[in-house]
Amino acid sequence: MKVSRLPDRLALGATLILPLFLLYGRALAEVMIAITDLCFLIASTRDRNWAWLRTAWLRIGLLWWAWLVICSLPFPPFANAGLHALGEAVATLRFLIFVAALEWRVLDRPEARRWLARSLSLAFLWIGIESVQQYATGRNIFGHPRNGDGELTGPFNKPRAGPPFSRLFFPVVLAPVDRLLADKRSWLRASGVLMMLAAIAVQVLIGQRMPVLLIGLGLFVTFLLVRRLRILMIAAVVLALALIPATRVISPPTYYRLVEKFSRQMEHFRESPYGELYVRAVVIADAHPLLGLGFDGFRDNCPKPRYFHDLAFVLTGHDRPGFVSHGAVVCNEHPHNHYLQAAVESGLPGLALYAALGLAWLVALARGLGPPRDARRVGLFIAALIVVWPLASTSSYVDMPMMGWFFILLGWGLAETRAAPLPAAGARAGAGG
Repeated sequence: MKVSRLPDRLALGATLILPLFLLYGRALAEVMIAITDLCFLIASTRDRNWAWLRTAWLRIGLLWWAWLVICSLPFPPFANAGLHALGEAVATLRFLIFVAALEWRVLDRPEARRWLARSLSLAFLWIGIESVQQYATGRNIFGHPRNGDGELTGPFNKPRAGPPFSRLFFPVVLAPVDRLLADKRSWLRASGVLMMLAAIAVQVLIGQRMPVLLIGLGLFVTFLLVRRLRILMIAAVVLALALIPATRVISPPTYYRLVEKFSRQMEHFRESPYGELYVRAVVIADAHPLLGLGFDGFRDNCPKPRYFHDLAFVLTGHDRPGFVSHGAVVCNEHPHNHYLQAAVESGLPGLALYAALGLAWLVALARGLGPPRDARRVGLFIAALIVVWPLASTSSYVDMPMMGWFFILLGWGLAETRAAPLPAAGARAGAGG
């Protein structure tokens, strides 16, 4: 694979090694993103090529970023949260530049995209193998047992396996499965079915609830978009629905986490710490609707008693009878939802811009995704969708390493879209459409 000039080679090398550091080495993952950004900007300056600044999603992203920076200014009437918050808001730009770099330059060659697919596939396989090992033997290769609440930790020492596995699931699995099912040899078709069902089983056995729910969303979208995989998607859903109650026997900790604990939390969600965490974010956003409280506004202000209210307070100015706040006990660094985080940190204008950015990403990924549909591109679209999806419990939208997986997959997906020819008008749906 030939890649001309040093900045381009360094950027590609940093991108290809990034999955390793997303697994083990958050600080080095940040360094790889910084190297990619810097090399991309150097190459753009050298070639006097700034066409990427006209990208629709990037313009919206820059508006959102600029508003977040303004809302984080360290003096009234802005957040007044100090230079650290302002610096963090400014540094958020690195992720937008990273995605643009992958889309426009780093992954503009088919060979580069193939190498990245291999790198991410190895990461996915490693998480899966270590999860299976921990399930079978009780410990992973490093000697770590299950998490105290029953989740498989995979190759980590904390319950971190589920989210990256679910985000890599569709970009890594759909394309090879689609190719195998298209083969005339029955043993290869059977291999494709087993690959998909094994991946579903691992995701369920990991025992983290939100990744399982988001995988269900991805299976539904795959059913809608890829005709050849529809029967397999039905089989995958049936397996998941059968496996979840079966874990009561084959993996009691998983059953407790996915069924018993989840059911109790949903039954009393409004009174649960999770429910109050979301309400607290709404109360804070309601008190600061225009400018929000700047970067890290939720972490800094969640423990303040003036926000210890019920959702009814936002609507009527009074808490509902019998409401008891959990106080600062429920607080976290972020409200576990990207959209609530955007509303708290940058007010309703920031929320609108962040939502527009997510929609712009999905629109860009869907460009030319008409029949016959490429399973790889469908998988990358789903990987973005399950992060942009608003009804989900999430990390912070700049959290590393979790959002690092999102941004590298997003850049890959946009690069595939930019490289893909638009389907001919009136083209008929093929076997994969």
